[in-house]
Amino acid sequence: MRYSFSKTLERLARSERGTAFVEFAVVAPFLVLLLVGLVDFSRYMYDGLLAANAARAAVQYGAQNTITAADSTGIINAASTDSGGLAGLSATPNIFCEANGVATSCSTAGAVYYVQVVTSGTFTPLVKYPGLPANVTVSARAVMRVASQ
Repeated sequence: MRYSFSKTLERLARSERGTAFVEFAVVAPFLVLLLVGLVDFSRYMYDGLLAANAARAAVQYGAQNTITAADSTGIINAASTDSGGLAGLSATPNIFCEANGVATSCSTAGAVYYVQVVTSGTFTPLVKYPGLPANVTVSARAVMRVASQ
């Protein structure tokens, strides 16, 4: 029995063996890129939550009374303690006052003190994506009324 080369090629051309593997090989890089992108997006959102928690902890410390509201070092330490290791964390505290819902000087009678803290940090993705910066800043802001004035 003798096989000709052309019959073998015809048989291979009609065969569907291995097509699933070829299709997977074509689609796999896109699936991996999608997976890495989802992981990076999740990490970005997590770092945003870390910044928000740090701002909240700092403003809670500052809102205890007027003495802690003026303690910028204590407010910044509270933010860094609760930052969860957020890279490049910075915290900026600010005190302001309102009277009857209008911003006013804190020396005004009946003024209500507020503490505001803005935190920011740096997020670095796992992969450098074309068109996106290598580092992204995440920030959060928290405001709270000073409890005892």
